[in-house]
Amino acid sequence: MRGINISNEKKRDAEVAFESILQKSKVKFVLGNGTEKQNIKILKSTLELTDEALVAKYGTLRDLGEAIIESDPELDVEIIGRKIGGTHKLYLNKDNKIAYRVNRLQIVRTPEGEEKERKDLTKVLSNITGESMVQWSGRKVPKDLAIRKFVFVQKYQIKHVSGLTYDFLYDMAKELHESKSLMFVGAGKKGAEPLIITSGGTPYRAFLEGRIEGDKYCLILHLTNMEVKALNNDENI
Repeated sequence: MRGINISNEKKRDAEVAFESILQKSKVKFVLGNGTEKQNIKILKSTLELTDEALVAKYGTLRDLGEAIIESDPELDVEIIGRKIGGTHKLYLNKDNKIAYRVNRLQIVRTPEGEEKERKDLTKVLSNITGESMVQWSGRKVPKDLAIRKFVFVQKYQIKHVSGLTYDFLYDMAKELHESKSLMFVGAGKKGAEPLIITSGGTPYRAFLEGRIEGDKYCLILHLTNMEVKALNNDENI
């Protein structure tokens, strides 16, 4: 499990753990004989069989067309259709050679598709661990309002790593459970900045949900980067 540094309403913080809980679907697809389907990757082509490579080899499109009629050079029955396992992403230069040094750019375009701005793509660091902290803002949102106002795209379960952090997280979950609300949490000195879970990742607004049952608790971190524009005048968060 990964670590996250989180503070409570008293500005006391603790390094705890969090993980994504994946729920498997109860519905599964099977083949005609009842066996479960499997997703596989098939090799479609190689660089040597691309249109650009074949034109460079035969000289002109006309010559390539005649070669295709005679011998099908665009097909290699020995490799095409093979099942492949793990793959790695590589960047290539204009000559289809592996590029070992890549400068990534961010290109902003207008609605018409014209380039508006070009700048270096900076990798923003994660802000949930170390000296950075996820802060309890004190701004609560009723659950029934939150589910109408925000589209939550990811959620993580916050977990204790010791007896002390159990009490720390249980008290947070208890307050949220009893108030039937979510707590807005954020990064930065004032706790108003969006959370970046992984370096270079998407910034998200975050809310904490708490549930308790006896001495058991569940503390969930909900992430959103989409807000529903309601027709009524709901309170701005």
